[in-house]
Amino acid sequence: MSYWRRALRLFLPALLLSGFVIGGFQTWLNHVLYEPGPLTAVRDVVVPHGGNWEVAESLRQSGVIDSTWQFWLLVRRSHNDGPLHAGEFEFPAHATPNDVLHVLRTAHPVEHKVTLPEGLTARQIAAVIAQADATTGDVPQIAEGALLPQTYLYPRGTSREHLVEEASAAMRQALERAWPKRQADLPLADAREALILASIVERETAIAEERPHVAAVFVNRLRAGMKLQSDPTVIYGLSDGLGTLDRKLTHADLSDPSPYNTYVVAGLPPGPICSPGLASIEAVLHPAASDDLYFVADGTGGHVFARTLTEQNRNVARLRALTAAPPG
Repeated sequence: MSYWRRALRLFLPALLLSGFVIGGFQTWLNHVLYEPGPLTAVRDVVVPHGGNWEVAESLRQSGVIDSTWQFWLLVRRSHNDGPLHAGEFEFPAHATPNDVLHVLRTAHPVEHKVTLPEGLTARQIAAVIAQADATTGDVPQIAEGALLPQTYLYPRGTSREHLVEEASAAMRQALERAWPKRQADLPLADAREALILASIVERETAIAEERPHVAAVFVNRLRAGMKLQSDPTVIYGLSDGLGTLDRKLTHADLSDPSPYNTYVVAGLPPGPICSPGLASIEAVLHPAASDDLYFVADGTGGHVFARTLTEQNRNVARLRALTAAPPG
């Protein structure tokens, strides 16, 4: 018998056995790949940076997978499918190892959100951002009126400074788009003056339909050289930029020497008194067609408008009589 025949007879059983073992191992891995995992409900999990073993161990500790070493083997076998990504990801209930691998290789990180409501002052906005879940770092100094009120989405670990920069860029872009489309002959020198007036409109009314009318009153006053006489500007000065008081305004408050007091200062105040929304900006750049120079709160959140001081005084007297009258 030749040497090669003897070698074949000696090693063939071992080769066959090895093939069976390898085939069985691959069959077992294929079975493990599609076994439902331990998660009983959808869960957001933070996956750290690190090697495959560290990632697998983190997933096991988070209850996403059953076995660190099994998942590590599956990662090794499928390494040609791409690297695993770190971040916060959403895993479905009973995610199989195959599901987990797909998430780690292709899914976008979980997005958190922070909403900046219209009409907040810089100090109020800073407090909102400071409480934003999943952000990091300190809130930087915020210029009044610099941030556009809207909802911002961000992944876990985003810095608060980045959120402020994003919201600031959004306001700059909004003004850059809106200013060139403004109504002709507005008594506003530039987009910043539009922002200042929009901030006053924002704090004067929360009723969307009223904003262009309120804006028209202020535009008419600016054209006529009249003081704006806006209560929110007085409140802004008295509250040191907070924007709210724990009491009602008094007649004496209207004489406060703050540069933001538009009962004292002619024209616009030196800066915005809050961050206005897009609707208030558009209202200022496209005010309603109106000759009105006055308005007074009607007690229901809206306002009654007047063209002359006589009409205004009549409206004020009527509304005072209504609020003073006993129910019946």
